[in-house]
Amino acid sequence: MKQNDNRFLEQEEAFIDGIDVSGRWNRMLLDRVIKDFSIENKEKVTAVPGAESFGWCYQCAQCVTVCPVDHVGDYGPRKLVRWVETGMDLFNDPNLYLCTTCGNCYRVCPKAVDMMKIMPAVREEALLEGFVPEELEKALENSSRYGNPLGEPARKRVDWIKTLEEGVGVPIIKSVGREVDWMWFVGDYPAYHPRGQDAARAMARVFNKLGIDFAILGVEEQSDGDSQRLAGEKGLFEQLAEKNMAAFDKYEFKEIVVTGPHALNAIRNEYPKMEGGKEYPVRHYTQLLVDYIDKMEFTREIPIRVTFHDPCYLGRHNGEYEAPRKLLKAIPGIELVEMGRCKENGYCCGGGGGGMWTDSYSIDFMKERLSDRRVKEAVGTGSKILAVSCPYEVSRFEDGVKATNNEGMLIVRDIIELIDYAMGGDSPNPVF
Repeated sequence: MKQNDNRFLEQEEAFIDGIDVSGRWNRMLLDRVIKDFSIENKEKVTAVPGAESFGWCYQCAQCVTVCPVDHVGDYGPRKLVRWVETGMDLFNDPNLYLCTTCGNCYRVCPKAVDMMKIMPAVREEALLEGFVPEELEKALENSSRYGNPLGEPARKRVDWIKTLEEGVGVPIIKSVGREVDWMWFVGDYPAYHPRGQDAARAMARVFNKLGIDFAILGVEEQSDGDSQRLAGEKGLFEQLAEKNMAAFDKYEFKEIVVTGPHALNAIRNEYPKMEGGKEYPVRHYTQLLVDYIDKMEFTREIPIRVTFHDPCYLGRHNGEYEAPRKLLKAIPGIELVEMGRCKENGYCCGGGGGGMWTDSYSIDFMKERLSDRRVKEAVGTGSKILAVSCPYEVSRFEDGVKATNNEGMLIVRDIIELIDYAMGGDSPNPVF
């Protein structure tokens, strides 16, 4: 074979060691050295405890096809690895805060590259160096000062109870003086955000009607800390978790029930890992209520087509897909239809991994918010209601309905609001 400018020429007939490499197969002999490759920045990432698997990527790109951020921008673990290999410093690059830790990439990765560990670990280092989006920094400061990212005082954590109708009790465990079956961990958004409070009041009404023996921590409750941890504030997470565990250990209860998937994830999976941490029996509210379906006395029908959005931290991270669907199917009149991306391949609302507090920051790197894209998918099913079971999602998707000009086409309701309405409660009419 002849050479020209260090390249092998294609030959109509060419044999090497008896192997036919004629014609286009000669191209395997061309110079294919990647000359812009550098390992320094990649080694900087993999040297961080928890981020070691960043170095395991072998560029198959299966992650990119399922990454929700790539669907509205240019992203994915495979791309991040390549960018870092060609000069990007992840520790001070905007891409660091775009990942929502939804977990869909890990589901398909043959090398177990774990962005749910990599991103919090690298973000922790970046935070120490002062690289953090302004709105995220404010939420973290609020969490440290007030025990919640909204910056509300602890004394207002139970104000939502004051607007409940007479006869609906929400006992504070400090005043109960005995063991209760269920310690209800209410959460920040159900306690403080107006739409979250709607769901909290619906939950209280349903618990009362079903005769569930429960109590709440009240002002002793702190943020569960899961989103703060994923945003890189491990120390703040530990601070919040220690206060919550100290409150848990003061009282007697059989099990914890939580409103939000992030609280479920924190209490079930992260609190036990801490020094001095312990395991607490804990369930998401849908997992509790599915056992009470036979006791639910429905007085109203909801004759509407409904689609359900799987929360990443209830579904992929904690394996619960059926309880929410069983509850929806139990409500008289509801026709449940699925979006194309559901269950294991469910889409992300954009609120995870600290994304709840980086919308203004991340939109500069996306064509549209993830919640806006998800609203369009829900509308595409012909559904009138988008049902959710995470406190982050009601306000995110209601904003998405407005942003996509779908007001009047789709309304957003927490599953507990639908159950409450069907049982005769004061939750808003689902709009027939």
